[in-house]
Amino acid sequence: MQKFLLIAFVIGLSEAGCSQSVSHKNIKQDIIQLSSDAFEGRGTGSAGGEKAAEYLESQFRKIGLTTDSNPFSFKGGMHGTGSEGKTRNVIGFLDNKAKTTIVIGAHYDHLGMGNDGNSLDPDPKNKIHNGADDNASGVAGLLELARYFKKHKMRNANILFLAFSGEELGLYGSKFWTEHPTIDLNQVNYMINLDMIGRYEAAKGLAVSGTGTAPVWEPLLKSLSSEKMIIKTDSSGVGPSDHTSFYLKNIPVLHFFTGSHSDYHKPSDDWDKINFVSEAEILRVIIRVIEAPQTQDKLAFLTTKNKSMTPRSSFKVTLGVMPS
Repeated sequence: MQKFLLIAFVIGLSEAGCSQSVSHKNIKQDIIQLSSDAFEGRGTGSAGGEKAAEYLESQFRKIGLTTDSNPFSFKGGMHGTGSEGKTRNVIGFLDNKAKTTIVIGAHYDHLGMGNDGNSLDPDPKNKIHNGADDNASGVAGLLELARYFKKHKMRNANILFLAFSGEELGLYGSKFWTEHPTIDLNQVNYMINLDMIGRYEAAKGLAVSGTGTAPVWEPLLKSLSSEKMIIKTDSSGVGPSDHTSFYLKNIPVLHFFTGSHSDYHKPSDDWDKINFVSEAEILRVIIRVIEAPQTQDKLAFLTTKNKSMTPRSSFKVTLGVMPS
């Protein structure tokens, strides 16, 4: 009985510290910044996209991470038939002198001025697609997790924070990084992907896919589901976002997603529709996953059936394994 009370007390202290250390105000500030008209929709390879990359780099430095770039060339347009451009992934590394590394990723690119053929607006051209949920919400979560883990050091894991470009064109950035990694892929324990986590509704719940890619995921996520944050799991490691690139390299993954909505890939995806308080709660769930005793050792990788519980309203071109 005394041992049970001690464990409960330790968990309570951990949750209290986590609650105090995640700020929905920081999340709001970053989302407003990244989804402002000044960034012109953060199109891949555009001036606004590079401006977003510079903002992320400056924030990583401010937090105290070691920064790096992972530049690559791409072809724009539908199915990569357009002109060639250049862009980059932005990297922040938290070196805890550990043997393994956790990758936390989110794509910072969006649809720019609506001229690449991916918009669902009936007349999209030359309209700024700010992408507050897709995916300023995920990038703001990435930055807030970086702030948290800089203050609360992991003893047995380094953390690599990866902001991908080119996701909207077909997972270009994550595919490039996994083919040209800045660390040894054998050292990567698992990857957590944040893509559209700003519109939580209890009726839909928080969708977490990839729970079949490691034995610990499913029971752990089920234990963290609560009335405050209802978690719905899906085993598949393949889906229309950047975690797929890591799964295809035999790395366990988790993908966090609050569901599609009527503003998806439209100019109306703006910051005033984001649920900042719920996004902070999602980050607390992710922190509990990362800090859980079950995830401290190198996880075993499992292959899964290629299905997805949470399709977007239109699939993106993804490495030849998903329909366009």
